[in-house]
Amino acid sequence: MSTIKQGRRPQARWAAPMLALALAACGGGDTSRPAASAMDASTGGMAKAMAVTPAAAAPAYNYAEALQKAILFYEAQQSGKKPDWSRVSWRGDSRLTDGSDVGLDLSGGWYDAGDHVKFGFPAAWTATQLAWGALEFEAGHKDAGQHDALLRNLRWINDYFIKAHPSANVFYGQVGNGSTDHSWWGPVEVYPKAAPAYKIDATCGGSDLAGETAASLAAASMVFKTSDPTYSATLLTHARQLFTLADTKRQKYVECITDAQGFYNSWSGYNDELAWSAIWLYRATGEAAYLDKAEGFVGSFGTEGQTSFLPYKWTQDWDSKHYGSYLLLARLTGKQKYKDAMERNLAYWTTGTPEGERVTYTPGGLAWLSSWGSLRYALNESFIALVYAKDVADATKQQRYRDFAMQQLNYALGSNPRNSSYLIGFGANPPQHPHHRTAHGSWADSQSVPTNHRHVLYGALVGGPNASDAYTDSISDYVSNEVAIDYNASIVGVLAAAQQLFPGSVPLANFPQAEVASEDEYFVEASLNSTGTTYTEVKALANNRSGWPARVTDKLSLRYYVDLSEVIAAGRSAADIKVSSNYADGGVARGLVRCGTSNLYYASGDFSGTKIYPGGQSAYKKEIQIRIAAPDSTTFWNPVNDPSYTGLGAPGSTAVKVANITLYDDGRKIWGNEPAACGGVVLPVPATPTGLAAAAGVGSISLSWSAATNATGYTLKRSTTGTAGSFALLASPTGTSYVDSGLAGNTRYYYTVSARNDSGESAASDPVWATTPVGPPAAPAPTATAGNATVTLNWATVAGAASYEISRATSATGSYASLASGLSVLTYVDSGLTNGSTYFYKVGARNTAGVTLSDPVSATPSGGGGGGGGSSNCTLTLDSTNDWGSGQVLRVLLSNTGTTAITGWGFSFTESNPFTSTNSWSGTFTVTGTQVSYTPASWNASVPAGGNIDAGMQLTYSGAKPVPGAVTMTGASCSVVIK
Repeated sequence: MSTIKQGRRPQARWAAPMLALALAACGGGDTSRPAASAMDASTGGMAKAMAVTPAAAAPAYNYAEALQKAILFYEAQQSGKKPDWSRVSWRGDSRLTDGSDVGLDLSGGWYDAGDHVKFGFPAAWTATQLAWGALEFEAGHKDAGQHDALLRNLRWINDYFIKAHPSANVFYGQVGNGSTDHSWWGPVEVYPKAAPAYKIDATCGGSDLAGETAASLAAASMVFKTSDPTYSATLLTHARQLFTLADTKRQKYVECITDAQGFYNSWSGYNDELAWSAIWLYRATGEAAYLDKAEGFVGSFGTEGQTSFLPYKWTQDWDSKHYGSYLLLARLTGKQKYKDAMERNLAYWTTGTPEGERVTYTPGGLAWLSSWGSLRYALNESFIALVYAKDVADATKQQRYRDFAMQQLNYALGSNPRNSSYLIGFGANPPQHPHHRTAHGSWADSQSVPTNHRHVLYGALVGGPNASDAYTDSISDYVSNEVAIDYNASIVGVLAAAQQLFPGSVPLANFPQAEVASEDEYFVEASLNSTGTTYTEVKALANNRSGWPARVTDKLSLRYYVDLSEVIAAGRSAADIKVSSNYADGGVARGLVRCGTSNLYYASGDFSGTKIYPGGQSAYKKEIQIRIAAPDSTTFWNPVNDPSYTGLGAPGSTAVKVANITLYDDGRKIWGNEPAACGGVVLPVPATPTGLAAAAGVGSISLSWSAATNATGYTLKRSTTGTAGSFALLASPTGTSYVDSGLAGNTRYYYTVSARNDSGESAASDPVWATTPVGPPAAPAPTATAGNATVTLNWATVAGAASYEISRATSATGSYASLASGLSVLTYVDSGLTNGSTYFYKVGARNTAGVTLSDPVSATPSGGGGGGGGSSNCTLTLDSTNDWGSGQVLRVLLSNTGTTAITGWGFSFTESNPFTSTNSWSGTFTVTGTQVSYTPASWNASVPAGGNIDAGMQLTYSGAKPVPGAVTMTGASCSVVIK
């Protein structure tokens, strides 16, 4: 369950500066440089307001609803004391003691993603981006009715930054340890791990972290300047101090907060954050010294590869702020070099540069930059395009930029080959299984328990599809299906802009509705442990599977009820009955206690002082064995009339949920039926539900039935044969409908439903069935083997496939051309190829329902020739020490200490044990079994004298740790070091 976020930024180089989007607030903006007074969103300026003509087209989606939900996501990420204004009913207080290890209150802020670390670097960029959107598209936020909600969330995160900045030269940039956090899967309200605080200061700095936080505080000071000038001034004071720290102690923050290296490494360095924060301080204060500093820092940005151009092949994100700096400097100074940099970047993302370079586009139209969070990059650039469209005078460019942004937004909302939304809880077929611990709500520290998420994480944008538009809604896929605060940062502003461009959408009324628990949160499971002529011994387990919200309890107790009528009839009393326990996991057996004047008594299992919480197998339930015994050699003991005896299985049987053993939290009943004499009223068991119906669709079956009187929930069971005993538990819904998804095609499924309440469960209904239609076959898993001017592809039979087809490209994410179709064999030879060139292939399996393509495989034909030249004065290091027991970041470093460049280089090696590659950067790692070959990217194919290349691959495994060996190089003869 470890999620290593280094792959969120897979490039070992900073990949190109990120355009920071500098839109001026609707109706306001920045003054030009000569102005000396402070500027905010109400002072007027150079940027033009976003025009909306009376003939604006109707919105393609309800942008107001999407914006409403996208902002709500941030409330699901809140840490600390839950504020009164939070609208997420299933969240509660969490991590109230953050900072106690350093004597501070560092509660508050946002959890980063599907985990529970508070990473300050991406959080600061997220807050800056949200504030920028608030300034640029204020009218859209207000028209959608979401402006107040946005400001509440901006205040929440900036309040946390103020807490984390206890003195001028100290800033706490992370709370929680990444590896420790990722070792546990559960709701954060019951977080069982330590969460250490990490800082930067004047001794060990972090210019990137401090600079980005200064930018956030300065941007927020502009947002709040009119509505709360005192708070605005406080924000600006902290922004100034943090900028001074960033500028004075110039250092990458990961050198001091080293735990962040494997998650949010500052690949681009800190000059971009220094420029970015100086720009925002100039905007907020009007002090020209900040603008002078910003332009000076831009001079350190370098160029794109070997060109003379400022970097243009990336976009604004948590790591790179270059393009945002260009955009705002173009607006503030009017200088052509910043405009040129901005428009070259936008050309790269839209129509292509004059040299023909263009970002990869998926077949469905997504501008696809990288696998980890592909949608956020497209939306980040969309934000830039919409902002710059306000500034550009060329009407053709303005429309091109807006068209690009709306195409990318609409793709994310459902205009894609899957006809599915990637915004959770919005539109058609949105994701159901995001990689998010608290929304999943596992009580067992397991991604597979429960099967379905307990909560809807409204408004969260998932990572997104691969370069072929393919996507799997899987909880374990943290590359494509995790969510994160930075993923939503730009779509919020883009949606507000869409609301301005295409007015008419309205948010949902009375949203969100408070969630109601869909299953029992607390209950008792029990079975007979042992019986005899003079005693009954029961095994009882107190369960805490709370999730609305999850809670830690340490005052649980249960009661087992007995009827002592036969004891009294034998001339004995309750004093003759002994209550004891041979085993208790933190509980104590007590009793007997009489119910009024009746013959009913109860023994209790008291877990006071023992924490029971939904945090893992040993945490969410505690067992006690209670023995209730008459004196030896007596014959009157008879448990049949005992209220709690009913429904218990035979000794040795599996414990089952029972309602006749009650459960209490600090004396308040939370589960079960007390006998009437003990204060309870017995509710009749509900009748069997009627009207069960099943309707099949591709991959799913929709079930519905009529409500049963007195039912508090239902039990659905499923079978593929319909025979007695073959039905297994499917779900325990509280409503009268359910969609069973993820089903195989052309398969008949049978279902029954029963009704339940605290008194028990009805008989199951008669089975109904439905047959799913045939769906596309699964993806093939081909292998590619190189020969002399040939590549041979082989693959195994795919169930349901009528034929196979082959396509080829010259890069993994390039344009694939068809080679063959209608194949019935399981092999294909591609001949007439150029030796030394790498070819990429996809194999498709097709039937009448469609085609499913494999992931790319590659091979490099060879006629036996050797590699290129190079210097022998070089070292190739393969470092596998960043390993956490089930995964690893394999770092590759090539250092050229010679006097000539190394060209045409590459290498291959063999891992000692099987593994799965999940991500790589700075080149292509081709994996076949345990064999790995590496081909550098175009920008690092030549390593200059004195230079070095840093690349890597992230992998997962089970069993023994994979260690690289048998390394072979091409293009150079270097010494090899394996760590």
